[in-house]
Amino acid sequence: MTQTLLLLTVALAVAVAAPLVASVVPGRSVPETVILVFAGAVLGRYLPFSTNEGLDLLSELGMAFLFLMAGFEIVPSEMNPAMTRHAALSWCASLAIALVFTLVVPLRRFVGLGAYAFAILLTTTAYGTLAPIMRERNLAGTKVGEVVTVYGALGEVLPIIAMAFLLSTRAPLRTTVALVLYVGVCVGIASFPRRAQRLGRRLQAFLRTAGAATSESSVRAVSLLLVFLVFLAGAWGFDAALGAFAAGFTLRALLPEGDESLEARLRGISSGFFVPVFFFVSGASIDLTAVFAAPGLLVGFIALLVLVRGVVVAASLRLSPETRGMSWQETFSAATYCTMALPLVVAITNVAVDRGAMRPSDASVLVTAGAITVLVVPLITSLVRRTSAVHPVDAVHELASHESLREVLHEHRAELRAEQDRLHELRHEAHNRLSSVDYLALEQRREMRRDRHDAHRHTSKDKTNDPAHSPRDE
Repeated sequence: MTQTLLLLTVALAVAVAAPLVASVVPGRSVPETVILVFAGAVLGRYLPFSTNEGLDLLSELGMAFLFLMAGFEIVPSEMNPAMTRHAALSWCASLAIALVFTLVVPLRRFVGLGAYAFAILLTTTAYGTLAPIMRERNLAGTKVGEVVTVYGALGEVLPIIAMAFLLSTRAPLRTTVALVLYVGVCVGIASFPRRAQRLGRRLQAFLRTAGAATSESSVRAVSLLLVFLVFLAGAWGFDAALGAFAAGFTLRALLPEGDESLEARLRGISSGFFVPVFFFVSGASIDLTAVFAAPGLLVGFIALLVLVRGVVVAASLRLSPETRGMSWQETFSAATYCTMALPLVVAITNVAVDRGAMRPSDASVLVTAGAITVLVVPLITSLVRRTSAVHPVDAVHELASHESLREVLHEHRAELRAEQDRLHELRHEAHNRLSSVDYLALEQRREMRRDRHDAHRHTSKDKTNDPAHSPRDE
Protein backbone atom coordinates (compact mmCIF):
# COMPACT_ATOMS: atom_id res chain seq x y z
CA MET A 1 0.00 0.00 0.00
CA THR A 2 2.76 2.44 0.92
CA GLN A 3 4.65 1.64 -2.28
CA THR A 4 1.51 2.21 -4.38
CA LEU A 5 0.91 5.61 -2.77
CA LEU A 6 4.55 6.60 -3.35
CA LEU A 7 4.42 5.61 -7.02
CA LEU A 8 1.07 7.34 -7.44
CA THR A 9 2.55 10.50 -5.91
CA VAL A 10 5.34 10.45 -8.51
CA ALA A 11 2.86 9.84 -11.34
CA LEU A 12 0.61 12.70 -10.25
CA ALA A 13 3.60 15.01 -9.82
CA VAL A 14 4.50 14.35 -13.45
CA ALA A 15 0.85 14.92 -14.42
CA VAL A 16 0.93 18.32 -12.69
CA ALA A 17 4.22 19.25 -14.36
CA ALA A 18 3.19 18.09 -17.86
CA PRO A 19 1.04 21.14 -18.76
CA LEU A 20 3.70 23.46 -17.38
CA VAL A 21 6.34 21.84 -19.60
CA ALA A 22 3.97 21.89 -22.59
CA SER A 23 3.32 25.62 -22.11
CA VAL A 24 7.04 26.35 -22.44
CA VAL A 25 7.15 24.91 -25.97
CA PRO A 26 6.33 27.62 -28.57
CA GLY A 27 2.81 27.24 -29.85
CA ARG A 28 2.16 24.38 -27.40
CA SER A 29 3.04 21.95 -30.19
CA VAL A 30 3.95 19.09 -27.83
CA PRO A 31 0.85 17.39 -26.34
CA GLU A 32 0.82 16.60 -22.65
CA THR A 33 0.24 12.95 -23.53
CA VAL A 34 3.71 12.67 -25.05
CA ILE A 35 5.31 14.21 -21.97
CA LEU A 36 3.48 11.76 -19.71
CA VAL A 37 4.43 8.72 -21.81
CA PHE A 38 8.13 9.53 -22.13
CA ALA A 39 8.40 10.65 -18.49
CA GLY A 40 6.96 7.27 -17.54
CA ALA A 41 9.46 5.52 -19.82
CA VAL A 42 12.39 7.30 -18.15
CA LEU A 43 11.21 6.93 -14.55
CA GLY A 44 10.00 3.40 -15.16
CA ARG A 45 13.61 2.25 -15.44
CA TYR A 46 14.18 3.11 -11.79
CA LEU A 47 10.80 2.53 -10.11
CA PRO A 48 8.44 -0.47 -10.46
CA PHE A 49 5.47 1.38 -11.94
CA SER A 50 4.50 -1.29 -14.48
CA THR A 51 4.58 -4.15 -11.96
CA ASN A 52 2.50 -2.54 -9.23
CA GLU A 53 -1.00 -4.05 -9.12
CA GLY A 54 -2.57 -0.95 -7.57
CA LEU A 55 -1.31 1.30 -10.35
CA ASP A 56 -2.29 -1.31 -12.95
CA LEU A 57 -5.89 -1.07 -11.77
CA LEU A 58 -5.81 2.75 -11.86
CA SER A 59 -4.28 2.59 -15.32
CA GLU A 60 -7.07 0.29 -16.56
CA LEU A 61 -9.64 2.72 -15.18
CA GLY A 62 -7.80 5.56 -16.90
CA MET A 63 -8.04 3.79 -20.25
CA ALA A 64 -11.71 3.07 -19.53
CA PHE A 65 -12.49 6.74 -18.84
CA LEU A 66 -10.53 7.76 -21.94
CA PHE A 67 -12.63 5.51 -24.20
CA LEU A 68 -15.81 6.41 -22.31
CA MET A 69 -15.33 10.08 -23.16
CA ALA A 70 -14.36 9.20 -26.73
CA GLY A 71 -17.55 7.18 -27.17
CA PHE A 72 -19.64 9.92 -25.60
CA GLU A 73 -18.13 12.50 -27.99
CA ILE A 74 -19.64 10.63 -30.96
CA VAL A 75 -23.14 11.81 -31.85
CA PRO A 76 -24.55 9.39 -34.45
CA SER A 77 -27.28 11.83 -35.55
CA GLU A 78 -24.64 14.41 -36.52
CA MET A 79 -22.50 12.01 -38.56
CA ASN A 80 -22.92 12.27 -42.32
CA PRO A 81 -24.24 8.84 -43.43
CA ALA A 82 -22.39 8.91 -46.77
CA MET A 83 -19.15 10.00 -45.13
CA THR A 84 -19.58 7.29 -42.51
CA ARG A 85 -19.93 4.65 -45.23
CA HIS A 86 -16.79 5.88 -46.98
CA ALA A 87 -14.92 5.96 -43.66
CA ALA A 88 -15.95 2.35 -42.93
CA LEU A 89 -14.92 1.25 -46.43
CA SER A 90 -11.58 3.01 -46.10
CA TRP A 91 -10.93 1.25 -42.80
CA CYS A 92 -11.78 -2.12 -44.36
CA ALA A 93 -9.39 -1.31 -47.19
CA SER A 94 -6.67 -0.48 -44.67
CA LEU A 95 -7.23 -3.73 -42.82
CA ALA A 96 -7.13 -5.72 -46.07
CA ILE A 97 -3.85 -4.07 -47.09
CA ALA A 98 -2.39 -4.68 -43.64
CA LEU A 99 -3.41 -8.36 -43.64
CA VAL A 100 -2.02 -8.87 -47.14
CA PHE A 101 1.23 -7.23 -46.04
CA THR A 102 1.58 -9.52 -43.03
CA LEU A 103 0.92 -12.56 -45.24
CA VAL A 104 3.21 -11.57 -48.12
CA VAL A 105 6.08 -10.09 -46.13
CA PRO A 106 7.56 -12.58 -43.65
CA LEU A 107 7.66 -10.81 -40.30
CA ARG A 108 9.99 -12.77 -38.07
CA ARG A 109 8.94 -10.78 -35.02
CA PHE A 110 5.21 -11.29 -35.52
CA VAL A 111 3.66 -14.65 -36.40
CA GLY A 112 0.20 -16.11 -35.89
CA LEU A 113 -1.90 -13.92 -33.58
CA GLY A 114 1.00 -11.50 -33.35
CA ALA A 115 0.78 -10.86 -37.10
CA TYR A 116 -2.97 -10.21 -36.85
CA ALA A 117 -2.40 -7.84 -33.94
CA PHE A 118 0.25 -5.99 -35.96
CA ALA A 119 -2.18 -5.67 -38.89
CA ILE A 120 -4.92 -4.24 -36.66
CA LEU A 121 -2.46 -1.75 -35.17
CA LEU A 122 -1.84 -0.33 -38.65
CA THR A 123 -5.52 0.63 -38.97
CA THR A 124 -5.99 2.45 -35.67
CA THR A 125 -6.66 6.10 -34.97
CA ALA A 126 -6.24 7.59 -31.50
CA TYR A 127 -9.66 9.26 -31.44
CA GLY A 128 -9.66 9.21 -27.66
CA THR A 129 -6.54 11.39 -27.80
CA LEU A 130 -7.73 13.38 -30.81
CA ALA A 131 -11.11 14.42 -29.39
CA PRO A 132 -9.74 16.77 -26.69
CA ILE A 133 -7.17 18.13 -29.17
CA MET A 134 -9.94 18.90 -31.66
CA ARG A 135 -11.92 20.58 -28.90
CA GLU A 136 -8.99 22.63 -27.57
CA ARG A 137 -8.02 23.82 -31.06
CA ASN A 138 -11.58 24.77 -31.99
CA LEU A 139 -11.69 22.49 -35.01
CA ALA A 140 -15.34 21.63 -34.34
CA GLY A 141 -17.47 23.05 -37.13
CA THR A 142 -14.69 22.92 -39.73
CA LYS A 143 -14.49 20.36 -42.51
CA VAL A 144 -11.32 18.93 -41.00
CA GLY A 145 -13.05 18.52 -37.64
CA GLU A 146 -16.02 16.74 -39.23
CA VAL A 147 -13.77 14.36 -41.17
CA VAL A 148 -11.55 13.57 -38.18
CA THR A 149 -14.63 12.86 -36.03
CA VAL A 150 -16.11 10.37 -38.51
CA TYR A 151 -12.92 8.70 -39.75
CA GLY A 152 -11.24 8.85 -36.33
CA ALA A 153 -14.21 7.39 -34.47
CA LEU A 154 -14.46 4.43 -36.86
CA GLY A 155 -10.68 4.09 -36.71
CA GLU A 156 -11.04 3.34 -33.01
CA VAL A 157 -14.34 1.45 -32.87
CA LEU A 158 -13.72 -0.98 -35.75
CA PRO A 159 -10.23 -2.06 -34.56
CA ILE A 160 -11.75 -2.87 -31.16
CA ILE A 161 -14.32 -5.13 -32.84
CA ALA A 162 -11.64 -6.68 -35.06
CA MET A 163 -9.51 -7.29 -31.99
CA ALA A 164 -12.44 -9.10 -30.37
CA PHE A 165 -12.53 -11.53 -33.31
CA LEU A 166 -8.93 -11.87 -34.45
CA LEU A 167 -7.38 -12.09 -31.00
CA SER A 168 -10.10 -14.17 -29.39
CA THR A 169 -9.31 -17.71 -28.21
CA ARG A 170 -12.87 -18.83 -28.96
CA ALA A 171 -14.36 -19.99 -32.24
CA PRO A 172 -15.61 -17.15 -34.50
CA LEU A 173 -19.25 -18.26 -34.11
CA ARG A 174 -19.04 -18.21 -30.32
CA THR A 175 -17.31 -14.84 -30.43
CA THR A 176 -20.06 -13.49 -32.69
CA VAL A 177 -22.78 -14.77 -30.37
CA ALA A 178 -21.05 -13.30 -27.32
CA LEU A 179 -20.56 -9.94 -29.06
CA VAL A 180 -24.21 -9.82 -30.18
CA LEU A 181 -25.34 -10.60 -26.64
CA TYR A 182 -23.05 -7.92 -25.26
CA VAL A 183 -24.39 -5.34 -27.72
CA GLY A 184 -27.89 -6.47 -26.75
CA VAL A 185 -27.16 -5.73 -23.10
CA CYS A 186 -25.94 -2.22 -24.01
CA VAL A 187 -28.97 -1.58 -26.20
CA GLY A 188 -31.23 -2.84 -23.44
CA ILE A 189 -29.67 -0.43 -20.94
CA ALA A 190 -29.93 2.47 -23.39
CA SER A 191 -33.52 1.71 -24.44
CA PHE A 192 -34.90 0.82 -21.02
CA PRO A 193 -35.86 4.42 -20.18
CA ARG A 194 -37.83 4.63 -23.44
CA ARG A 195 -39.69 1.42 -22.67
CA ALA A 196 -40.53 2.53 -19.18
CA GLN A 197 -41.43 6.10 -20.10
CA ARG A 198 -42.37 7.18 -16.64
CA LEU A 199 -39.18 5.84 -15.11
CA GLY A 200 -37.26 7.00 -18.18
CA ARG A 201 -38.25 10.60 -17.68
CA ARG A 202 -37.24 10.38 -14.07
CA LEU A 203 -33.92 8.74 -14.94
CA GLN A 204 -33.01 11.34 -17.57
CA ALA A 205 -34.07 14.14 -15.23
CA PHE A 206 -31.93 12.54 -12.54
CA LEU A 207 -28.89 12.38 -14.81
CA ARG A 208 -29.37 15.99 -15.86
CA THR A 209 -30.12 17.57 -12.49
CA ALA A 210 -28.38 15.38 -9.93
CA GLY A 211 -24.99 16.51 -11.22
CA ALA A 212 -25.46 19.83 -9.48
CA ALA A 213 -25.93 18.16 -6.13
CA THR A 214 -23.04 17.85 -3.74
CA SER A 215 -23.39 14.06 -3.78
CA GLU A 216 -22.41 13.93 -7.50
CA SER A 217 -24.99 11.19 -8.02
CA SER A 218 -24.89 11.51 -11.82
CA VAL A 219 -21.13 10.90 -11.90
CA ARG A 220 -21.63 7.89 -9.64
CA ALA A 221 -24.27 6.53 -12.03
CA VAL A 222 -21.94 6.94 -15.03
CA SER A 223 -19.07 5.32 -13.11
CA LEU A 224 -21.36 2.39 -12.28
CA LEU A 225 -22.30 2.03 -15.96
CA LEU A 226 -18.64 2.16 -17.00
CA VAL A 227 -17.33 -0.33 -14.45
CA PHE A 228 -20.22 -2.75 -15.05
CA LEU A 229 -19.79 -2.83 -18.84
CA VAL A 230 -15.99 -3.13 -18.53
CA PHE A 231 -16.47 -6.00 -16.07
CA LEU A 232 -19.00 -7.67 -18.37
CA ALA A 233 -16.65 -7.32 -21.34
CA GLY A 234 -13.82 -8.94 -19.40
CA ALA A 235 -16.07 -11.73 -18.10
CA TRP A 236 -17.13 -12.54 -21.68
CA GLY A 237 -13.58 -12.57 -22.98
CA PHE A 238 -13.41 -9.10 -24.56
CA ASP A 239 -10.95 -6.30 -23.91
CA ALA A 240 -11.75 -3.50 -21.49
CA ALA A 241 -11.61 -0.99 -24.36
CA LEU A 242 -14.74 -2.54 -25.87
CA GLY A 243 -16.63 -2.18 -22.60
CA ALA A 244 -15.51 1.42 -22.13
CA PHE A 245 -16.49 2.44 -25.66
CA ALA A 246 -19.84 0.68 -25.21
CA ALA A 247 -20.37 2.66 -22.00
CA GLY A 248 -19.72 5.90 -23.90
CA PHE A 249 -22.20 5.00 -26.63
CA THR A 250 -24.78 3.91 -24.06
CA LEU A 251 -24.40 7.15 -22.13
CA ARG A 252 -24.86 9.12 -25.36
CA ALA A 253 -28.04 7.14 -26.07
CA LEU A 254 -29.31 8.00 -22.59
CA LEU A 255 -28.42 11.69 -23.07
CA PRO A 256 -28.70 12.30 -26.83
CA GLU A 257 -28.57 16.07 -26.36
CA GLY A 258 -25.60 15.86 -24.03
CA ASP A 259 -25.19 17.62 -20.70
CA GLU A 260 -22.48 20.23 -20.26
CA SER A 261 -22.44 20.04 -16.47
CA LEU A 262 -22.09 16.26 -16.43
CA GLU A 263 -19.47 16.34 -19.20
CA ALA A 264 -17.42 18.89 -17.26
CA ARG A 265 -17.50 16.71 -14.16
CA LEU A 266 -16.56 13.59 -16.11
CA ARG A 267 -13.66 15.39 -17.79
CA GLY A 268 -12.54 16.59 -14.38
CA ILE A 269 -12.35 13.08 -12.92
CA SER A 270 -10.93 11.51 -16.11
CA SER A 271 -8.45 14.14 -17.32
CA GLY A 272 -7.67 15.29 -13.80
CA PHE A 273 -6.75 11.90 -12.39
CA PHE A 274 -7.31 8.61 -14.22
CA VAL A 275 -6.23 9.38 -17.81
CA PRO A 276 -2.83 10.93 -16.89
CA VAL A 277 -2.11 7.87 -14.73
CA PHE A 278 -2.96 5.62 -17.70
CA PHE A 279 -0.55 7.37 -20.06
CA PHE A 280 2.20 7.56 -17.45
CA VAL A 281 1.94 3.88 -16.49
CA SER A 282 1.76 2.95 -20.19
CA GLY A 283 5.01 4.80 -20.71
CA ALA A 284 6.54 3.06 -17.71
CA SER A 285 6.05 -0.27 -19.49
CA ILE A 286 8.30 0.88 -22.35
CA ASP A 287 11.75 -0.68 -22.43
CA LEU A 288 13.94 2.09 -23.85
CA THR A 289 16.82 -0.32 -24.38
CA ALA A 290 14.61 -2.43 -26.66
CA VAL A 291 13.47 0.69 -28.50
CA PHE A 292 17.02 1.80 -29.25
CA ALA A 293 17.91 -1.75 -30.27
CA ALA A 294 15.17 -1.88 -32.94
CA PRO A 295 15.17 1.43 -34.85
CA GLY A 296 14.08 -0.38 -38.01
CA LEU A 297 10.85 -1.61 -36.39
CA LEU A 298 10.22 1.84 -34.90
CA VAL A 299 10.59 3.72 -38.20
CA GLY A 300 9.01 0.92 -40.23
CA PHE A 301 5.84 0.85 -38.13
CA ILE A 302 5.38 4.61 -38.45
CA ALA A 303 5.97 4.43 -42.22
CA LEU A 304 3.48 1.58 -42.58
CA LEU A 305 0.97 3.47 -40.45
CA VAL A 306 1.25 6.42 -42.83
CA LEU A 307 0.83 4.21 -45.90
CA VAL A 308 -1.86 1.85 -44.62
CA ARG A 309 -3.93 4.39 -42.70
CA GLY A 310 -2.95 7.90 -43.78
CA VAL A 311 -2.72 7.37 -47.54
CA VAL A 312 -5.92 5.31 -47.64
CA VAL A 313 -7.82 8.02 -45.73
CA ALA A 314 -6.45 10.70 -48.06
CA ALA A 315 -7.49 8.66 -51.12
CA SER A 316 -10.96 8.16 -49.65
CA LEU A 317 -11.33 11.90 -49.05
CA ARG A 318 -10.35 12.67 -52.65
CA LEU A 319 -12.75 10.05 -54.06
CA SER A 320 -15.78 10.79 -51.86
CA PRO A 321 -18.19 13.42 -53.24
CA GLU A 322 -18.72 14.84 -49.73
CA THR A 323 -15.02 15.65 -49.26
CA ARG A 324 -13.73 15.94 -52.82
CA GLY A 325 -13.91 19.72 -52.64
CA MET A 326 -11.55 19.97 -49.67
CA SER A 327 -8.28 21.76 -50.33
CA TRP A 328 -5.07 19.73 -50.38
CA GLN A 329 -4.16 21.35 -47.08
CA GLU A 330 -7.41 20.23 -45.41
CA THR A 331 -7.10 16.73 -46.88
CA PHE A 332 -3.51 16.41 -45.72
CA SER A 333 -4.33 17.65 -42.21
CA ALA A 334 -7.30 15.30 -41.80
CA ALA A 335 -5.39 12.27 -43.09
CA THR A 336 -2.40 13.13 -40.90
CA TYR A 337 -4.57 13.42 -37.80
CA CYS A 338 -6.00 9.96 -38.56
CA THR A 339 -2.50 8.44 -38.35
CA MET A 340 -2.20 9.32 -34.66
CA ALA A 341 -2.23 6.04 -32.75
CA LEU A 342 -1.53 5.48 -29.07
CA PRO A 343 -4.29 4.27 -26.70
CA LEU A 344 -5.30 1.31 -28.87
CA VAL A 345 -1.64 0.49 -29.50
CA VAL A 346 -1.29 0.07 -25.75
CA ALA A 347 -4.49 -1.98 -25.46
CA ILE A 348 -3.79 -4.30 -28.41
CA THR A 349 -0.14 -4.91 -27.55
CA ASN A 350 -1.12 -5.70 -23.96
CA VAL A 351 -3.59 -8.32 -25.17
CA ALA A 352 -1.02 -9.77 -27.59
CA VAL A 353 1.67 -9.94 -24.88
CA ASP A 354 -0.73 -11.57 -22.42
CA ARG A 355 -1.60 -14.20 -25.05
CA GLY A 356 2.06 -14.86 -25.73
CA ALA A 357 1.69 -13.66 -29.33
CA MET A 358 4.09 -10.70 -28.97
CA ARG A 359 7.29 -10.11 -27.06
CA PRO A 360 7.26 -7.29 -24.47
CA SER A 361 10.31 -5.72 -26.17
CA ASP A 362 8.47 -5.47 -29.50
CA ALA A 363 5.40 -4.09 -27.74
CA SER A 364 7.62 -1.38 -26.22
CA VAL A 365 8.80 -0.34 -29.67
CA LEU A 366 5.25 -0.17 -31.04
CA VAL A 367 3.97 1.87 -28.08
CA THR A 368 6.89 4.27 -28.51
CA ALA A 369 6.06 4.61 -32.21
CA GLY A 370 2.46 5.41 -31.29
CA ALA A 371 3.64 8.10 -28.88
CA ILE A 372 5.88 9.56 -31.58
CA THR A 373 2.92 9.92 -33.93
CA VAL A 374 1.12 11.95 -31.25
CA LEU A 375 4.21 14.16 -31.02
CA VAL A 376 4.94 14.52 -34.73
CA VAL A 377 1.44 15.10 -36.15
CA PRO A 378 0.91 18.56 -34.57
CA LEU A 379 4.39 19.59 -35.73
CA ILE A 380 3.73 18.43 -39.29
CA THR A 381 0.39 20.21 -39.52
CA SER A 382 2.04 23.40 -38.27
CA LEU A 383 4.78 23.05 -40.90
CA VAL A 384 2.16 22.57 -43.62
CA ARG A 385 0.41 25.71 -42.42
CA ARG A 386 3.62 27.69 -42.79
CA THR A 387 4.52 26.15 -46.15
CA SER A 388 1.09 26.66 -47.65
CA ALA A 389 1.26 30.35 -46.77
CA VAL A 390 3.71 30.89 -49.63
CA HIS A 391 1.47 28.94 -52.07
CA PRO A 392 4.22 26.62 -53.41
CA VAL A 393 2.03 25.14 -56.18
CA ASP A 394 1.30 28.60 -57.58
CA ALA A 395 5.00 29.42 -57.42
CA VAL A 396 5.88 26.33 -59.48
CA HIS A 397 3.27 27.25 -62.09
CA GLU A 398 4.62 30.78 -62.27
CA LEU A 399 8.17 29.54 -62.74
CA ALA A 400 6.96 27.13 -65.43
CA SER A 401 5.48 30.14 -67.21
CA HIS A 402 9.03 31.57 -67.45
CA GLU A 403 8.41 34.32 -64.94
CA SER A 404 11.37 35.86 -63.17
CA LEU A 405 12.66 33.69 -60.30
CA ARG A 406 13.52 36.79 -58.28
CA GLU A 407 10.04 38.28 -58.69
CA VAL A 408 8.32 35.00 -57.82
CA LEU A 409 10.40 34.55 -54.66
CA HIS A 410 9.87 38.16 -53.63
CA GLU A 411 6.10 37.93 -54.09
CA HIS A 412 5.68 34.69 -52.16
CA ARG A 413 8.05 35.78 -49.38
CA ALA A 414 5.84 38.83 -48.95
CA GLU A 415 2.80 36.55 -48.65
CA LEU A 416 4.60 34.46 -46.04
CA ARG A 417 5.53 37.54 -44.02
CA ALA A 418 1.92 38.75 -44.15
CA GLU A 419 0.67 35.37 -42.90
CA GLN A 420 3.31 35.31 -40.13
CA ASP A 421 2.39 38.84 -39.05
CA ARG A 422 -1.28 37.88 -38.85
CA LEU A 423 -0.43 34.74 -36.85
CA HIS A 424 1.79 36.80 -34.53
CA GLU A 425 -1.03 39.30 -33.91
CA LEU A 426 -3.53 36.55 -33.14
CA ARG A 427 -1.02 34.84 -30.82
CA HIS A 428 -0.51 38.13 -28.99
CA GLU A 429 -4.28 38.49 -28.54
CA ALA A 430 -4.46 34.88 -27.29
CA HIS A 431 -1.55 35.43 -24.86
CA ASN A 432 0.77 33.20 -26.95
CA ARG A 433 -1.52 30.17 -26.67
CA LEU A 434 -2.37 30.02 -30.36
CA SER A 435 -0.56 27.42 -32.47
CA SER A 436 -0.35 27.24 -36.24
CA VAL A 437 -3.03 24.57 -36.15
CA ASP A 438 -5.33 26.93 -34.24
CA TYR A 439 -4.66 29.57 -36.87
CA LEU A 440 -5.58 27.08 -39.59
CA ALA A 441 -8.90 26.39 -37.86
CA LEU A 442 -9.63 30.12 -37.65
CA GLU A 443 -8.80 30.58 -41.32
CA GLN A 444 -11.06 27.66 -42.26
CA ARG A 445 -13.93 29.19 -40.34
CA ARG A 446 -13.32 32.55 -42.00
CA GLU A 447 -13.32 30.95 -45.45
CA MET A 448 -16.50 29.02 -44.66
CA ARG A 449 -18.25 32.22 -43.51
CA ARG A 450 -17.05 34.04 -46.64
CA ASP A 451 -18.30 31.23 -48.89
CA ARG A 452 -21.71 31.25 -47.19
CA HIS A 453 -21.86 35.04 -47.51
CA ASP A 454 -20.95 34.91 -51.21
CA ALA A 455 -23.53 32.19 -51.86
CA HIS A 456 -26.21 34.22 -50.06
CA ARG A 457 -25.24 37.35 -51.97
CA HIS A 458 -25.40 35.57 -55.33
CA THR A 459 -28.78 34.08 -54.42
CA SER A 460 -30.13 37.51 -53.47
CA LYS A 461 -28.73 38.99 -56.67
CA ASP A 462 -30.34 36.31 -58.79
CA LYS A 463 -33.71 36.93 -57.15
CA THR A 464 -33.38 40.67 -57.76
CA ASN A 465 -32.55 40.19 -61.43
CA ASP A 466 -35.34 37.66 -61.93
CA PRO A 467 -38.30 39.54 -63.44
CA ALA A 468 -40.67 36.80 -62.24
CA HIS A 469 -39.59 37.40 -58.66
CA SER A 470 -41.18 40.06 -56.53
CA PRO A 471 -41.31 40.85 -52.82
CA ARG A 472 -44.81 39.39 -52.77
CA ASP A 473 -43.34 35.99 -53.68
CA GLU A 474 -41.62 35.97 -50.34
